Amino acid sequence: MAVTADDLGTQDIKKLLIKQAVPSSIGVLFMSVNILIDTIFVGQWIGSLAIAAVTVVLPFTFFISSLGMAIGIGGGSVLSRALGANDKEKAKNTFANQIMMTLLLSCFFVAIGLLFSDEMLALFGAKGAIVQPAEEFFFPIILSVPFLALCMMGNNIIRAEGKAKFAMVAMIVPAFVNIGLDILFIKYMNLGMFGAALATAISYFSCFLFVLWFFLFKSELKLQLKHFKFKIPIVKEISALSFVTFSRQGVISVLSIILNHTLYTYGGEHSVAIYGIISRMLMFALFPILGITQGFLPIAGFNYGAGNYDRVKESVKLSIKYAAILATLIFVVILIFAKPITAVFTDDALVIAQTPEALRWVFAASPIIAIQLIGAAYFQAAGKARKALLLTLSKQGFFLIPLVLILPNFLGIFGVWIAFPIADVLSTILTGYFLKKEMNTKLIQTNDGIL
Repeated sequence: MAVTADDLGTQDIKKLLIKQAVPSSIGVLFMSVNILIDTIFVGQWIGSLAIAAVTVVLPFTFFISSLGMAIGIGGGSVLSRALGANDKEKAKNTFANQIMMTLLLSCFFVAIGLLFSDEMLALFGAKGAIVQPAEEFFFPIILSVPFLALCMMGNNIIRAEGKAKFAMVAMIVPAFVNIGLDILFIKYMNLGMFGAALATAISYFSCFLFVLWFFLFKSELKLQLKHFKFKIPIVKEISALSFVTFSRQGVISVLSIILNHTLYTYGGEHSVAIYGIISRMLMFALFPILGITQGFLPIAGFNYGAGNYDRVKESVKLSIKYAAILATLIFVVILIFAKPITAVFTDDALVIAQTPEALRWVFAASPIIAIQLIGAAYFQAAGKARKALLLTLSKQGFFLIPLVLILPNFLGIFGVWIAFPIADVLSTILTGYFLKKEMNTKLIQTNDGIL
């Protein structure tokens, strides 16, 4: 049975979390498998330099498309709380403003990317032999980014409505399209990097078509022309919370620039390719934790808006528990099967020799990351933008970037890999402190609401 927005405030939290998290996890899994298989095809059919090229290009395009994700998550918090407070008109106005904001901002940054493509590719680490395949991959991808941005925004609104299964399908559709077209364009038509980019671009458009179909025929948010007017208070509220996610993606993009240049300096093109494999595995292996986090957001946001603070607290505890168990299992698998996993991506002997150890170190603190992810997500769902921003940026911004800049000077390439678990531990401690304080002093149910 489908979950409605009202169910978020009434159903058993454990069952509700499963209903929301399982489809979200499956959706993230297919998105991750899509990226993973795309990388495998590129590595096996074009070469390890192609993996390095993709690693350089995607952070820039994802930076632009993350505008949609940021507006979707930030506006989704506003929308969830509006639905929880039974304010359907505010929910509709919020959604319409999200659509307009996503279109305007993504198209603006795409224009910047096209005008300064050489500079952007160089900034994100396209050096030496990486430049030529990066250029081939860049142009078809960037033209499709506004569709991806709208998909990312719309997917979060679908979840905010409680329709996690449709959000899951929205992620599955482009995965099948991309994998099928990869085989056609790269293997059979021999289009190389251009073919890989074209397949990805078409898959983004297919996702957009599905999301458009959902909002036209299945959504509870039936928009009218009157809703498509910028409302400054709503834009400010969306922007404040969206800034959290966009800042995180901005920091991730800065991290990508620093990582790509540092890796090239200490290990050349092969080290960039190694990180390309590791970054794909990070998204793929952690899909259930990301799914739980996405499933948690609308539950926490709705119940916070409705004043059901005991349910918010319960959802936090259960989400951390489930995510921590799954993260531990994932770490064990990575620890044991690091070498076979690496061999799937490439037959480059140097990459195969160096990747397993790096992969194990990057995943070393995985068992504790649930606290950091769920904790940061709670503050965003509750509309507490400052704390959400602080905690969301803590790993990459406050800890990982400085560590990547400092440690390689003393430890070489190993300094890059060891920086990841150190940053995980430090950011988890910080998040745990704020979350525990919130649970013990703020999220206490009274007749009048929060103390």
